[in-house]
Amino acid sequence: MKFPGQRKSKHYFPVANRDPILEQLTQVVQPKRTYICGIDQTLVDIEAKVADELLTRYQLPKGNSTLIDDESAHALYQEIKQQALISDEFAGGTIGNTVHNYSILADDRSVLFGVMSKNIEVGSYAYRYLCNTSSKVDLNHLEPVNGPIGRCFTLISDGGERTFAISKGSMDKLTPEFINKDIVQNSSALVITAYLMRASGEDQMTQAALQAIEYAKQADVPVVLTLGTRFLIEEDPQWWQQFIEDHVTILAMNEDEGEALTGLSDPLLASEAALEWCDMVLTTAGPLGLYTAGYTQETEKRQTSHTLLPGAIPEFNRYEFSRPQRKSDCEEPIKVYAHISPFMGGPEKIRNTNGAGDGALAALLHDLAANTYHKSNIPSSSKHKSDGLCYSSFSQICKYANRVAFEVLAQHSPRLSRALPEREDSLEESYWER
Repeated sequence: MKFPGQRKSKHYFPVANRDPILEQLTQVVQPKRTYICGIDQTLVDIEAKVADELLTRYQLPKGNSTLIDDESAHALYQEIKQQALISDEFAGGTIGNTVHNYSILADDRSVLFGVMSKNIEVGSYAYRYLCNTSSKVDLNHLEPVNGPIGRCFTLISDGGERTFAISKGSMDKLTPEFINKDIVQNSSALVITAYLMRASGEDQMTQAALQAIEYAKQADVPVVLTLGTRFLIEEDPQWWQQFIEDHVTILAMNEDEGEALTGLSDPLLASEAALEWCDMVLTTAGPLGLYTAGYTQETEKRQTSHTLLPGAIPEFNRYEFSRPQRKSDCEEPIKVYAHISPFMGGPEKIRNTNGAGDGALAALLHDLAANTYHKSNIPSSSKHKSDGLCYSSFSQICKYANRVAFEVLAQHSPRLSRALPEREDSLEESYWER
């Protein structure tokens, strides 16, 4: 595994660095591997710039996310294709994007549960999905289905507002039998999205997700939930609060989803409120940057050397150099918060806001998996005298997540095509000589 951090070679975990002479005298122990797994509705993102008239004609509420039938999806696709309105077609899905980006960042394996068309034709939606997914993502556990995978139309109005139209296809046909218990229980984390909880009719996606959650909880594997859209959470915030309290270790959301869940518009206060139900929160807040919040043991708190920040919680970042821990692992848990403004002020031109949160979450998951990897290979390290949830501090996770989000914002696709540079052009040469 390539390690997070300052992303220079000496910060990569040196498991393979052995003295060639001493190597002859000792048996070389192969490092234990780690991975994350996720469950997703496999779909393709189709992005197009459209007039408001088209939204009205297809009965799509502006700015909302709406399910449409296959017939409407076909008609919509043909219309925007004939009018040359399509700007991009990508493999999509919140968790699909996240595990792909994780594998690109960590240069390591991840596992995706979901469905895939049994018969795949060149140029079909399923073909595009496979072509745009990293070879490091293990797709061997996808359930074969008859019919197409899902399609998500991202329709961009003149003012830049995004309206989503989702054609389910067979994306919710995953059954509990295709959730591999060993894969889930030996992983570093199970990643799910709120969308999985709205399967209807005979579709068993929700039951499959709940089965995976149960397997994860039996083995004490962290369950990571990303909320996906405020409209889904607004329907019943109390239900989601209870769901998070019962099942979730780490929660990822944006400021709108945080407000829908907690009723608080301030992302810092929303993050604090969410800590009543889970152990750690990642909140992306658009032009304000992003926040992390969580717990650490009172005796292990580490004070920041950065400027103390004002906010709804005064000097909230005082202990941001602390490492995240589960609340249940702390004898005297204290709440810790960190914040970072957009990297370099944000890209000169934001090409895509769809997927920046998924990129930030992938960075957090990389740090979490790095902790598991390090603990598995060097269990006697002083870093593991107490059980940490992640490898790095709240502050460092903020920096890493922020940098990855920047990379996604600066490109059209929500999926990274390459890892981050080892040496940042924005930093002076003397920085790398330290």
